Amino acid sequence: MRKIAFLGAGSFGFTRGLVRDILTFPALADSEIVLMDIDTERLDFIKAAVDRIVEAGKYPAKVRATTDRQDALDGADGVAITILQGGVEVFRTDIEIPKKYGVDINVGDTRGPSGFFRALRTIPVMLEFARDIERLCPEAIVLNYTNPMAMLCRAMQGETKINVTGLCHSVQGTAGMLANWIGAPMSEITYRCAGINHQAWYLEFKWNGKDAYPLIREAVTTREDIYNHEQVRNEMFLHLGYYVTESSGHNSEYVAWFRKRPDLIEKYCTHGTGWNPGHHAYILNHYLAVEKTWRDNIKAELEKPVNLNRGHEYAASIFNATIGDGTPFEFNGNVRNDSLIENLPQGCCVEVPVFATKRGLDPVHIGPLPPQCAMLNNISAGCEEMVVEAAITGNKDLVYYACYYDPLTSALLSLEEIKSMADEMFEANKDYLPQFSG
Repeated sequence: MRKIAFLGAGSFGFTRGLVRDILTFPALADSEIVLMDIDTERLDFIKAAVDRIVEAGKYPAKVRATTDRQDALDGADGVAITILQGGVEVFRTDIEIPKKYGVDINVGDTRGPSGFFRALRTIPVMLEFARDIERLCPEAIVLNYTNPMAMLCRAMQGETKINVTGLCHSVQGTAGMLANWIGAPMSEITYRCAGINHQAWYLEFKWNGKDAYPLIREAVTTREDIYNHEQVRNEMFLHLGYYVTESSGHNSEYVAWFRKRPDLIEKYCTHGTGWNPGHHAYILNHYLAVEKTWRDNIKAELEKPVNLNRGHEYAASIFNATIGDGTPFEFNGNVRNDSLIENLPQGCCVEVPVFATKRGLDPVHIGPLPPQCAMLNNISAGCEEMVVEAAITGNKDLVYYACYYDPLTSALLSLEEIKSMADEMFEANKDYLPQFSG
């Protein structure tokens, strides 16, 4: 019997889906599933949901819930992390303070000043998790789903020796979108994708072994519905030559080209048919809405028939490859840059193809990225490196430096304005940032 621990199990939809997927693999169907969260109400809900999955599937799995992290991790073979450090009230300051200074944020959970402060709050907690894993289950395969993905993984990978990678569904999601645009079944598509989280590039995209980029370019330039669906990313593709992972909402924040003037937001971010990056505080508003209705929503979900069909997240296939029946599995994961991408900073967190086998997790050497892609990634990766070091050492100056060089922030504000904004964000986060109190 394998033991798989979920830290932050109260993330209801995510945990329920991952457990469902894990139990579809015969080698993992008798696993001990340990659900850990500090919110006992949410923990009760997810325990009820997972019990329903086990009952409906007639699985021999054992499920239990705990608020004790040490108990959850002791002897675990696999660990999945889905936490949110600090609630909506502190997250809203990540969005509202930059807006006061003119930095208009759509998502704010990955990079830029909003993502930086989310990382500063979360890295100390993740390092506590990682050190417990080192002590209680050092051989476990650890999969992180928490944002800001790159900075959290980089901190754990740099400060501990645990087997951790970060997962994001944007790689397979975007690949499916591009395949649909050119009318290709995903079973006939192959690709090579690498860069950094939320800003990786499809270095190759092939249909039955032939370069499909000409077909993608034709679709983007001749079909208004396709262009409008992802205006920001389509503009980046048309000018940079490679398609980027993650939505236009996210990517509009990571660059200097789309959100620095109201007319540009109107032109590129407001009229898309996909995720609309023109909405200020899109995710914050979603959080606020969910906060009011989450109990009723979960109760309604618990009354629906149980769906036992495997979903599209990678976690279950990775666990099956490493601690299950050993069927190899390739995915894009977040790992340290040990010369994997030669023109990105050594040691930073990169997103590259990874092979999961009984041997563990083996990332693939990529070589250099195209220079225009590497230039953009280097700025973001350099900022992330400074924030990670700041979170660990309490060096406030490194946070200022990261904000100074963030592409969107630097396109809008002076150095003094950026420092004033960061100081307000430090004050709003003071209860979560004891490392900066000295």
